[in-house]
Amino acid sequence: MSLEQQYRQRFAGSAVLAERAYQRFPGGATHDGRYADPFPLFMERANGPYKWDVDDNRMIDYWCGHGALLLGHGHPAIVAAITQQAPVATHLGASHRLELEWADLIVELIPAAERVRFTASGSEATTLALRIARAATGKNTLIRFAGHFHGWHDALAPGADPDDPNRGVLPSTLDSLIILPTDLDQVAATLATRNDIAAVILEPTGASYGSIPLPADFLVGLRELTHRYGVIMIADEVVTGFRVTPGGACARAGVLPDLVCLAKIVAGGLPGGALAGRAELLDLLAHDECGPRGRIRQQGTFNANPLSAAAGIAMLRAVATGEPGAVAARRGTMLVQMLNELFRSYCLQGWTAFGDGSIFHLFVDPTTDLVPGEIPRNLPLATLKRGGDPRLLRLLRMALHLNGVDLMRGRSGFVSAVHSEEDIHATIAAMAAAIELVMREI
Repeated sequence: MSLEQQYRQRFAGSAVLAERAYQRFPGGATHDGRYADPFPLFMERANGPYKWDVDDNRMIDYWCGHGALLLGHGHPAIVAAITQQAPVATHLGASHRLELEWADLIVELIPAAERVRFTASGSEATTLALRIARAATGKNTLIRFAGHFHGWHDALAPGADPDDPNRGVLPSTLDSLIILPTDLDQVAATLATRNDIAAVILEPTGASYGSIPLPADFLVGLRELTHRYGVIMIADEVVTGFRVTPGGACARAGVLPDLVCLAKIVAGGLPGGALAGRAELLDLLAHDECGPRGRIRQQGTFNANPLSAAAGIAMLRAVATGEPGAVAARRGTMLVQMLNELFRSYCLQGWTAFGDGSIFHLFVDPTTDLVPGEIPRNLPLATLKRGGDPRLLRLLRMALHLNGVDLMRGRSGFVSAVHSEEDIHATIAAMAAAIELVMREI
């Protein structure tokens, strides 16, 4: 029986639901990252580091809510906060005390946060950051870096994926965007010859939450350049905020950006995001702003939603101790080390695992000369973004599912504070079994 036949047999319930999904959702999925061939798994419930599909197959979960669940699924403190708040109010349509406590915790943890504006998502946070940067500077052009992801909206989607033809994006939007490699010399040359740059935005650990890591000292060098030329620096910490350290990746590097975009962990696993940063910039949203260009208007039905605020407060109180992130980072480092030991034991050329604490990535492409533990660089951007050979990764994803492990897109993931050492060892055993399945298939 082929690997795919085994997959279809084991996950028959998901196959049935996938057929229904194709009738309701474009491409059968509600999120690009959840699309899978021949079909995605439909999950039913979750607890701690595990989740179960509709056929009751248990998975060690490394999606962790797309990185939002640093404390794992159903953490008692988060559940208690939601349970207490839900009967009180899920939407007040008004200011409330929880939003103040939520913002206080963000300001306490994020060094660059002098003011906070809540949004409903990370994409909304980056959208608002651009609006503020353009309004504050009176300039329209933005620098972003190839491969970095900042949401699906028109202003920042171009450049995130080299295979994306940017269908539906206005030519004028593309004209206001400069896409550069993460090369400080090219950034310096661009800033020295252009006087229309409003801002530079980046993921502070590299494209796709570090799947293509930044060069050493890039963050520090970029901050120096943006200071020198009076350009606003926007750090997209939607993934890294509160995870790599309680203060985020910029705080770890000793860099103070002008604006910081937050989501995922900030809302404790519920929908929510925030833009934080310098008071003089965020105050362009204030009703008493009377500058020469007037104030910026920004609405959002679910801004500072009280249910998300309750979950976010519980999460950030835990994060503030530093312990959840530290535990998750130790487990993530252990996982990466053991994966590379496994790849070496199988003499797998072109297979490597790497990461940043609790965030990890796989790159699998036997046509490269990479060795286990090596960080892939100097390859085409499209290859790096895909994580290697698409056919091999497809087989690996199915094989890992058959052995009870669910990685994001089959090639990356997040470790939570509740993943145990036993879970890490079980993941390595699952990877070994998956490799055996894949090797028999190719």
